[in-house]
Amino acid sequence: MSDASDVPVLVGDAGAVRTITLNRPKALNSFTLPMHHSLRSALEQAAATPSVRCVVLTGAGRAFCAGQDLAEVTAPDAPPVGDLVAEHYKPLALQISRMPVPVIAAVNGVAAGAGANLAIGCDLVVAAESASFIQAFSKIGLVPDCGGTWLLPRLVGRAHALGLALTAHKLSASQAQAMGLIWQCVPDAELMPTVQALAAQLAAMPVKALVATRLAMDAAQGLSLEAALAEEGRLQAGLAVAPDSQEGIAAFLAKRAPVFTDR
Repeated sequence: MSDASDVPVLVGDAGAVRTITLNRPKALNSFTLPMHHSLRSALEQAAATPSVRCVVLTGAGRAFCAGQDLAEVTAPDAPPVGDLVAEHYKPLALQISRMPVPVIAAVNGVAAGAGANLAIGCDLVVAAESASFIQAFSKIGLVPDCGGTWLLPRLVGRAHALGLALTAHKLSASQAQAMGLIWQCVPDAELMPTVQALAAQLAAMPVKALVATRLAMDAAQGLSLEAALAEEGRLQAGLAVAPDSQEGIAAFLAKRAPVFTDR
């Protein structure tokens, strides 16, 4: 009989918040093919569950995720690295970016390589003070994957992005917050209480509008100002007639707390 230690990803619910935990603590939650399959399945299930209004992604033990398990890619029957990226890391990064609810990364320890980019690809990143972020790819002759080449320059600018990627500099959580790579750095003991409160806050908000905000900001990176303004207008037109917007306006006018239900 298997126990929790045999399961690469753990899933738990607290109200409208679903927490997905990478669960290979002895290997610093490094990625294997079974973990890829389990994580993507857990994300798909969260996306398909109407009662889930926010997802928290974290790691078991002392790490968030150390990236790819190199023992797997050096095995005799290992798939080519290019195939691994195309068939697993690319779909995972896109899946996170297209989630129909907000996704918070609770970075409890080291986030390295693809693990770092998995974290910063989430909507909000809250990290423990002892956590760190490392673009470790250059140390093994590779380039950032799991969306790193797209995310890093947009989050911290070209100079910082190249510096982090070329040198594989270990960035502390406080430095990551100061640089704009993550949303918040908190004392270790406050990580999960802070994330749980933030997740509950987002879950109680108009989730459809929150996701539309993410999509609009991501799209705007490749648009002119005029095109971005047009996209804002298109999104506002649809959201303004949705039940959540109507509820928000009615609650504001009635001076009561709103109850949002759209997803």
